[in-house]
Amino acid sequence: MVGPQIESYLEWLQAHGYSRLVVHRRLPLLFHFAEFAQKKGCKDIAPCKAYIKEFVSQWLEQHGAKAKTAVAVRKHAIDAECGVRQMLQLACKEPVTRNRRRYPFPLESEAPGFAEYLRSEPGFAGSTIRNYRHHLDEFAQYLKGTGISSFSQLSSAVLAAFIVQYRPKVAPRTRLGFCCHLRVLLRFCHREGLTSRDLSGAKQTQSHENA
Repeated sequence: MVGPQIESYLEWLQAHGYSRLVVHRRLPLLFHFAEFAQKKGCKDIAPCKAYIKEFVSQWLEQHGAKAKTAVAVRKHAIDAECGVRQMLQLACKEPVTRNRRRYPFPLESEAPGFAEYLRSEPGFAGSTIRNYRHHLDEFAQYLKGTGISSFSQLSSAVLAAFIVQYRPKVAPRTRLGFCCHLRVLLRFCHREGLTSRDLSGAKQTQSHENA
């Protein structure tokens, strides 16, 4: 099942506008899945579908160590599962789509309207909003882990604790970008009455930017 199916899938990726980076990233993944399925005794394409989840779990154990955050691990898993599933759909002559799931904007329930605010008032491009999504997803995961369910519970101490935890995971430039995005969110929340005071000027969102 290896050669022709993988080659056809790579051609499909290129024809549907996927970048060379995606193609090169998925190529070793597909060969590993072919070996995995063969060890499971699969001789035809269709039975391979039953092993996608198991393969992705094993793939993450072996190759997910470089993912430094929970968001990165989840993205790695989605990409791996999507690549294998698309290849098998194509090989089975089933309709193949880009399979990009739509996820709600991070903190949408806690800060309703923030995504629309970014599009309409500052007029940010899609690439900038995607950066906001990535950074705020990290913040949302942190708040969930600490049991904070409302922005009324935010404080300078909470922000400081998050920055201290987040700081070692990323490069200074990424940390600077995150702090800028967090300040925009906090200003929005104060304007909308979601926080009792403006936390965007908290020293904790500034003192660690250039550290």
